[in-house]
Amino acid sequence: MIKHKITISAIPEQIYSAWLSSDGHSKMTGATAEISDKIGDIFTAWDGYIAGENLELIKNKKIVQSWRTSEFADDDLDSKLTITLKEVNGGTELTLEHSDTPPDQEDAYRSGWQENYFDPMQDFFQ
Repeated sequence: MIKHKITISAIPEQIYSAWLSSDGHSKMTGATAEISDKIGDIFTAWDGYIAGENLELIKNKKIVQSWRTSEFADDDLDSKLTITLKEVNGGTELTLEHSDTPPDQEDAYRSGWQENYFDPMQDFFQ
């Protein structure tokens, strides 16, 4: 399992809203996303590299999604992404747990979260 915990200079509502809107997600990461804030809706991110479905949403607190990239083999099961948002002094503590990734790809995804999401998010929310 991949686990990251970071603090972002934004309130949970801003992060939740950006993550679950096509425009916000695209601006936050710098890559095209088609996403909504409805349970059961499918989404794509990073110009179609990532695809999944919104499984559980607790407004401004938690996002649970199925998640796979174009690098997953056809017979690989979807992985599961859980994002929790907690307001702290100075912003929001974001905890990301990414489970059930293909074992041979886990290291790439671990560093990819930092490079492709957290670094751009820190800049976006400054």
